[in-house]
Amino acid sequence: MRVVTVIGPTGSGKSTLVAAMGGLEGRAEKFEIWAAVALHHFRFLDEDWAAIDIAGGADHAAYAGPALAASDAALVVVPPEADAAVLVASYLRLVEEAGVPAFIFVNRMDQAAERVRDIVAALQTYSGAGIVLRQVPMRDGTEIVGSIDLISERAWKYREGGPSDLIEIPDASADREESARTELLESLADFDDGLMGELIEDKRPPTEELFDITARLAELHALTPAFLGAAEPGNGVFRLMKGLRHEVPQVEATLARLGEGEIRAVAALADVKKHAGKVVVIRAMAAGVKTGGQLGGGNLGSLTAIDGKTQVADVAAGSIALALKSDHLNVGQAYSESGASPLPDWAGMRAPSYRRIVVPDNERDETRLSAALGRLAEIDPGLSITQDETTGRAVIAGQGPLHAREISQRLADTFGVPIHEEDVPPEFRETISKNVQRRYRHRKQSGGAGQFADVVIEVKPMPRGSGFEFNDVVKGGAVPRNYIPAVQHGVEDSLVSGPKGHKVVDLAVTLLDGKHHAVDSSDYAFRSAGKFAMNEALIEAGPLVLQPIERVDIHVPSIFAGGLTPKIAGLKGQVLGFETNPEAAGWDIFSALLPAASRDDLFRSLGSATRGTAWAETKFDHYEEVYGNVGTKTATPA
Repeated sequence: MRVVTVIGPTGSGKSTLVAAMGGLEGRAEKFEIWAAVALHHFRFLDEDWAAIDIAGGADHAAYAGPALAASDAALVVVPPEADAAVLVASYLRLVEEAGVPAFIFVNRMDQAAERVRDIVAALQTYSGAGIVLRQVPMRDGTEIVGSIDLISERAWKYREGGPSDLIEIPDASADREESARTELLESLADFDDGLMGELIEDKRPPTEELFDITARLAELHALTPAFLGAAEPGNGVFRLMKGLRHEVPQVEATLARLGEGEIRAVAALADVKKHAGKVVVIRAMAAGVKTGGQLGGGNLGSLTAIDGKTQVADVAAGSIALALKSDHLNVGQAYSESGASPLPDWAGMRAPSYRRIVVPDNERDETRLSAALGRLAEIDPGLSITQDETTGRAVIAGQGPLHAREISQRLADTFGVPIHEEDVPPEFRETISKNVQRRYRHRKQSGGAGQFADVVIEVKPMPRGSGFEFNDVVKGGAVPRNYIPAVQHGVEDSLVSGPKGHKVVDLAVTLLDGKHHAVDSSDYAFRSAGKFAMNEALIEAGPLVLQPIERVDIHVPSIFAGGLTPKIAGLKGQVLGFETNPEAAGWDIFSALLPAASRDDLFRSLGSATRGTAWAETKFDHYEEVYGNVGTKTATPA
């Protein structure tokens, strides 16, 4: 079996193309993973194929990496407009980082209003590997009625609902075909000295030799061939599959691309199905994957074919199976018999930066929600789960708003836990603006042993990022040494929530003096004295609210980079600059400092400003003062 991951922007016709590929010789078997992925198994010319159809858009991009790691090639489906090339940029970038053999299919050519060479030239902007046309369209006036293969020099006239007819190359297309073929051969000759010599001597290279060269270059990801067609009427699909059949490498090349070490299988996808539990899609990279056998240090449960019904005892190298009752397997891992190792870095997800608090509609579902989120995190490579330090609620971090909505729907439909989302509040902090000394005497007498502690503290502001520092300069035993830690603990209790309701940072507290009683003093008394002294000192010390500032690195196609400056300014951010990404053709890295409170607005702005192509990596940078009532709330009594 050979495996191809099909990727491309939303609306490019990926699913229609995969259905057409699977229907060439009968009906394909299908396994769906929610709204994000569909796995198809079909036969073509007596060979087994699997196509992994990844839904378009940045919200589903995290599924592509593990799928590509388990695939022999990538098929990038693109719209027939040059302006749409930027929508394909992130997919071309991914296959280049992966080094996976890639093929382009320009879909809906029956609706194309532009020249195919202009479409390919626009795509080339975002590809480090050369993109070469393998076919040129045949036209009848303005209508595309077929294509000409530039290697075999055969012309195929489309026939809707059936296979194309082989015809002579029309005279009107001969000059265009000859020019495009010359360009193709010159591109191939750059990588093959033998072909270069033949061209210099004006020899006509044999067709089989050219096919062998294209297959070798595809495996090396040196050139990316572009095919043409229209999936809905089935035009060009058979020729595409013929090209894939000849040039997509076998599983041995895929295994070598994953690096050194013993790898028996790759976990490419996973899902949770009602009445079946966790289902992991594995591809056997070598022999020895068997029902009940060892994989990843644990026993495999039952294995089925892609239809989810047919039991499989032994999975041949290169084939795909569904593993049930194998909860130790997780997406994004390569497995030997006894252990696991992560897939290469390029197969990892983008950092999930779109964060939402999730709250069960029914408070009694808190425990069920926690368990359900844990299961989802195991199967969704684009999801991570954390906890909000202010509310204690679960926080999901995903790839974008659509991804968050899909998670909410899955929690309700699959796990029976309906939820609603809330904004993640920025983690404001407080500090002080001036020095203060404060004395506090804690005295209580209510029968039996009393409570007595007297402390004098000095509070000073410190530079941003300094945190908290406690010192003492008590002399003469005014506060016995064994009670000084209790004073510090009391001070720290007060710092949990300051006068404006936030954790207090960036200050130093010094215990200057105090008094004790031989009978009534205790750790509790001195802890209380330290706490209340600090409460009063904070009010007098000019409390300030600090907001978190994040550094944001936005990966953006170069044509959109200039338009981000006013967007950042509108979000009260500071532009640090942008520079060309040396590792990704056609991309810039745009850097800025932005209040954490503006993160959700940034996601919305990026979507509209870059047609959904850019993504952001965020990390905490520093705290800075805010003015007015921003971040002020009623403090919790200490």
